[in-house]
Amino acid sequence: MPQITPLIATLKKQLKAHGKTYADVAALLQLSEASVKRLFAEQNFTLHRLECICHMMGLEISDLVQNMTSEQQKIVQLSLEQEAEIAADLLLLMITVCVINGYSYEELLEQYDIPAHDCIQKLALLDRLKIIDLLPGNRIKLLVSPNFSWHANGAIQQFFQEKVEQDFFNSRFDKEHEQLIVVNGLLSKASNAEYQKKIRTLANEFNHLAQKDKSLPMEKKHGASAVLAIRQWQFGLFEAFKNNT
Repeated sequence: MPQITPLIATLKKQLKAHGKTYADVAALLQLSEASVKRLFAEQNFTLHRLECICHMMGLEISDLVQNMTSEQQKIVQLSLEQEAEIAADLLLLMITVCVINGYSYEELLEQYDIPAHDCIQKLALLDRLKIIDLLPGNRIKLLVSPNFSWHANGAIQQFFQEKVEQDFFNSRFDKEHEQLIVVNGLLSKASNAEYQKKIRTLANEFNHLAQKDKSLPMEKKHGASAVLAIRQWQFGLFEAFKNNT
């Protein structure tokens, strides 16, 4: 079944959202917790067991499928034009980054000195851009995927490289929540490609942890950025010693 992997992923999310654990599923199905973990790992559920788990959460299997479909339809990237529109408006950019990171309307007003009218106006624009659904009571429903990313060399990434890079590295990186590691070496083309793959994996892990922490209250979370990069490069000041013969 080609949809089994996203369906089980959606099932896990629904269990977490409803405060249910593997132990709850084990008790329901009269299995050991280890057996339940194996069912999830092997994605090997009978229709009856899947239905029982859904009913435990007050859902039908059709609800689970609908949730899965909604997740798959979420935006993974904006158009270049949309990014340019956001990057040209600093307040809109800040609010965009905040809502993608899970801020509510109330948290935006609490943390930033933004007039309520301006905040609603920018949220309405994000609604028009299909980044969020702005619901009654100014509730925000995010329409972007957990795997959402900015275009490489697009307007947003260019903005951060031009405006944020110097500010980000203006630190000794010696605090508990900071770390800077610089490594140098000689790598083959194959090893460079392998390392780039590891960087992408680490970036996905950052996104996974951010998703895991979304349910925490805002006072228990802090903005964090990680810059992961590699390039074939030699320090420019060393060029004077290079043998050009």
